[in-house]
Amino acid sequence: MFEEFRHRLRWEWVAGLGASERRFDEVAVRAARSGADLVGYLNYIHPYRVQVLGEREVAYLTNATPGDCERRVTRITTLEPPVLVLADGQAAPPGLIAMCEQAQIPMFATPDSSAYVIDVLRSYLSKHFADRTSMHGVLMDILGLGVLITGESGLGKSELGLELISRGHGLVADDAVDLYRINQATIEGRCPELLRNLLEVRGIGLLDIKAIFGETAVRRKMRLKLIVHLVRRETLERDYERIPYEPLTQDVLGIPVRKVVIQVVAGRNLAVLVEAAVRNTILQLRGIDTYQEFVERHHKAMGEAN
Repeated sequence: MFEEFRHRLRWEWVAGLGASERRFDEVAVRAARSGADLVGYLNYIHPYRVQVLGEREVAYLTNATPGDCERRVTRITTLEPPVLVLADGQAAPPGLIAMCEQAQIPMFATPDSSAYVIDVLRSYLSKHFADRTSMHGVLMDILGLGVLITGESGLGKSELGLELISRGHGLVADDAVDLYRINQATIEGRCPELLRNLLEVRGIGLLDIKAIFGETAVRRKMRLKLIVHLVRRETLERDYERIPYEPLTQDVLGIPVRKVVIQVVAGRNLAVLVEAAVRNTILQLRGIDTYQEFVERHHKAMGEAN
């Protein structure tokens, strides 16, 4: 973590140099997964978390009798923080340095504001400790929306992805998609390093999408907003309603993700159907529900008829 932000936060390692391999406790990892912050001010201190000390916190540790100051500094060790960060350009109190050396707790010092440091580290740690999983499918950027195309084997998911790329949309990942829960309501999809920029099409083999279509045809990551599931006719008739009354969702890492089901039949233009599904989802995200409007219109018509 220190090396990741050495230049951005301009921080120095001022104490606890012998604890460079110190790790975050599993309790902190579970806290991150439940959506709790791993970063907090000292006056709202939580065990096992990064502690950011700004001007007020340093004043709390130093503006008291020598005995009280010693007790306040010593109390930090019982909370087992993985690292302390001195922000706001604060000088490290000698007692705090001695405590960090004795307890082997790393302490960094930065001239940046404590609020900025907290924002930076919160984002970093939430991603670092995020829940993760992998799914089979093709992750695309379609009209600015992260769309995961899934479905039964042999239905042409990769071919559909290639058609969408040729229509100006972007590829994130083909075949294996790594999904990360980065906060309580957001899933981020990325491509495994081994498969980056590659798309496999049956009969042709591996295609380097970046080399063929250019840099604008690939994306490093996208936030997952929609799952498009391809099915055969018999599956659709057996498992799904033709017009579901409630929007379909699929649980991914504990977050419900919108889902549409498209039947694959020879002659159907799947790319156009996917684009239409994406445009409809964008309307729904803006609060426009076409089906609900139709139901209300139908009820009004029935009422007038009676």
